[in-house]
Amino acid sequence: TCVDFNYPQHFRDCDWDAVEAKAALDEAGLKAGAVCLRYPSQFARGAMNHPDPKLRGEAIALTKEAAKVAELLGCDEVVVWSAYDGYDYPFQVDYDEKWAQVIEAFRECCDEFPDIKFSIEYKPTDENTRFFTVPSTGAALLLVHEIDRRNMGLTLDVGHMLMSGENPGQSIAMAGKKLFGIQLNDGYTRLAAEDGMMFGSVHPCMALEVMYQLKRIGFAGHFYFDTFPQRTDPVKEAEYNIERVKKFWMAVHCMDEKQLRQITDEHDALGAIKLVDEALRIL
Repeated sequence: TCVDFNYPQHFRDCDWDAVEAKAALDEAGLKAGAVCLRYPSQFARGAMNHPDPKLRGEAIALTKEAAKVAELLGCDEVVVWSAYDGYDYPFQVDYDEKWAQVIEAFRECCDEFPDIKFSIEYKPTDENTRFFTVPSTGAALLLVHEIDRRNMGLTLDVGHMLMSGENPGQSIAMAGKKLFGIQLNDGYTRLAAEDGMMFGSVHPCMALEVMYQLKRIGFAGHFYFDTFPQRTDPVKEAEYNIERVKKFWMAVHCMDEKQLRQITDEHDALGAIKLVDEALRIL
């Protein structure tokens, strides 16, 4: 069982350091999964994309701090989601310049911490930034390709993929071995809405394929549940998410691979639906 920490909030706001956090994890029989970067509001005009070189440098320095914290916690991954790297209006930014700044920043971090995996968690839009510099799985993969470092990859969030109009299973297949992290949830796919619903509660068919594709690519990371228990007991919601993932995982292992290959070879839509119906009966 893993614990992911937001940085710097879970340290500066909680009055403890990484060494103390590691001791608490050891005492509880837990381990750190990743350090998830959450740039503070001082970077509201951009983190790696800030127009002021001084503040852009501070954002990069904060990213490196997160890597040092990961080392102290005994984990090897920093997940970077910037609420602020993007823009709101046409003609507001130079797209090529912003893209190049993100590439340069990640290369610097990857080179200084070669044993830490850095992953970008893209998001298409939210209330902080209407258009993100990296707004889709395809854009994130292009970014990773251009950064060209073995320790640079992706973290994919199911809700973010749904917001982008993507099929999460296909996005996972595209990422392949560059998928460093996965965040499981669900949503109603309304424009610009991140619902944070329990995994598989809205799109069980897609949830099944998420687990199948994770199995197919040999995903070796941990499962992170990014759901929002606003009107439910958070402990019970976490328990439900865990139970749901176990059942989906069991279901994909019970699927007939020979039958699936025949379906995909023939593009058999009805066969695919029947295969899913059979697999979901285990739930």
